[in-house]
Amino acid sequence: MSAKAQPAPAAATDTASATSGGNASSHAQEHGPEIIVTGRVISGNTDPIAAPVVLQGNNLLRDLKPQIGEMLASLPGVSSTGFAPGVSRPVLRGFDGPRVQVLLDGIGSLDASSVSADHAVSLDTLNVARVEVLHGPRVLLYASDPAGGAVNAIDKRIPRQVPDKPLAIDALASYGTAADMVNGGIAGDVRLADRWVGHLDASYFHSNNLHVGGNVLSPQLRAQTLAQADDLAAAGDVQGAMALTQQADRRGSIANSGTKGWTLGGGLAFIDEGGDIGLSVQRLATDYGIPPRPSTDPEATSISLRQTRFDLRAGVNLQGFLKRVELRGAYGDYTHAEISNGQIGTQFHNKALEVRLQLDQVRRGIWSGSSGVQYSAARLEMSGDETLLPDNMTEHFAAFTLQQIEVGQFDLEGALRYESTNIRTIPADERRSYSQYAGVGGIAWHPLDHVTVSINYSHGERAPSAEELFVNGLHDATQSFERGNPNFTVERSNGIEAGIRYNGGNLAGSITAYGTNFANFITAVPTGQIVEDFPVYQYIQAPARFRGIEAEGALTLVSWGNGRSLKTDAGVDYTHAKLVSIGPVPRIPPLRARGGVEYSSPTIDLRGEVEWNARQNRVAENENPTDAFTLVNLSATWRPGGQNSPISLVLSADNLLNVAGRLAASETRDFVPIAGRDVRLTAKFTY
Repeated sequence: MSAKAQPAPAAATDTASATSGGNASSHAQEHGPEIIVTGRVISGNTDPIAAPVVLQGNNLLRDLKPQIGEMLASLPGVSSTGFAPGVSRPVLRGFDGPRVQVLLDGIGSLDASSVSADHAVSLDTLNVARVEVLHGPRVLLYASDPAGGAVNAIDKRIPRQVPDKPLAIDALASYGTAADMVNGGIAGDVRLADRWVGHLDASYFHSNNLHVGGNVLSPQLRAQTLAQADDLAAAGDVQGAMALTQQADRRGSIANSGTKGWTLGGGLAFIDEGGDIGLSVQRLATDYGIPPRPSTDPEATSISLRQTRFDLRAGVNLQGFLKRVELRGAYGDYTHAEISNGQIGTQFHNKALEVRLQLDQVRRGIWSGSSGVQYSAARLEMSGDETLLPDNMTEHFAAFTLQQIEVGQFDLEGALRYESTNIRTIPADERRSYSQYAGVGGIAWHPLDHVTVSINYSHGERAPSAEELFVNGLHDATQSFERGNPNFTVERSNGIEAGIRYNGGNLAGSITAYGTNFANFITAVPTGQIVEDFPVYQYIQAPARFRGIEAEGALTLVSWGNGRSLKTDAGVDYTHAKLVSIGPVPRIPPLRARGGVEYSSPTIDLRGEVEWNARQNRVAENENPTDAFTLVNLSATWRPGGQNSPISLVLSADNLLNVAGRLAASETRDFVPIAGRDVRLTAKFTY
């Protein structure tokens, strides 16, 4: 996604500014409506130290996909795990899994998505109004490890305002050719009384096997598979040799990669000048296939995922030192079954509760801020064939504060977080307890009206997860054998981020550089061993170094008035990561560059962009490199009634040239390439 400026709607501005304290900044570049740019280029009052990447409005509609990782993958500094078409988590600056919090309105997804790469995030993307990718001090509002960042999706299930009319409806439908995907949803807010609002929503998606632009297997895995086929043929196993040869030669589509799912949700809110309270419930179901690794007897493994989730949001608007006190809570009952050849093999059950209380201060002169406490508990149980992880209970308690001071041309910001983590296995009652202390401090200087120079320093600490400690066994869905280490200690990091941003109207741009040192980084590395045809991954803890850069720019070439303009934009991001004295960190995205041209008007938007992904040669031992590939994407948006048209139609073509490519951040990249040409038609209706 390129850097395209757009005025933020009032509701979005309020949400983004929840921690800023109330009154707008007095800096000249921050006067007027907040300008949100989908890259690092921000000059609003959201956060002067580390501006969030925001996806909303027309850009959200154009990039809307069932999986949050795939939906955000083209944003600056963001990649995707790309495990399978039905499951992808976001990768931020090379970090994924438990280092990247995926939140729904500030509360975790309450599923098992961070347990393993084959577990999808329980998030209904069709019901999302806005997505923020957070870095810097604001991350400590939600997590004790600021290095990876966080993704916060703001949903619409608990209404935030009483609609002006008795009924407000949003409906969306789309079709994509790469997997014959059908995707649609409808949501409605009903004004029940002057201060009462009801909400109902439903969505559905279905796709077949994903079409790709060439061989399914990477050159390295294909050669290895053909060599195994030759060995079997020489040994007289003709049937096994034929099976491997057919899999090695497969082109055009990925076997067992179809998906389907649905959601039903409802909410009720009371909204008054003095405060609000709302409740919601969601039932989500997703079924998706796991593409098979080459084998003489490949199994058709799929996952059937279900979650029931209840959410609460209650807030009181005050006058005095505090402007708002807000309570957020959620309970999730999650299960998924791993099904092999039609039989349930292993089931995961996760019951999770999370509650947070946040106190937002009134801006008093130069000072504003937010503080709060947070508690979460999750019990994960497994049953069935695989016992790779013991049943366990994980509890977190945290206290946090974020404070901001504006002095002349400078903004000062600091955040602190204390977190206690307790992990207990069941029934063995093996316990691990950790205390984490994190802090981020930063300063932003505004030497000119349109220029911000910022720098922040962070110290983060993350407790190892139950999976990193205790996993030990064959995992059929990930098609790997995984080993943890129960002796892991707290993972500690120290980082620095510096950047410069310019927003002068017709020209906007930013450059951000960052570096993080870990004393004891936890990661799973391939050992080269094979157990029952599956590779062995061992979790290790070692010093690590991450360095990276993100740059974005957008220029208005021509502006004709009446909302018509021609713009160009470009961006680049790169992460360099190594395990000290060992080698490259596994699964790090390569250098990426992109550029685009866009014509905008109240009625029609036209966009063309090119994205180049470099070859990734810096891979861990026993990993295969990925070749470079270039994507060409086109899109056209038509609003028949103008800017405020109730109908929007989007025709887009991603990977127009049908090139073959593989994501370096994916564990399955050797047998799950990127999607081939995907022509999508999306229609949205608003009433």
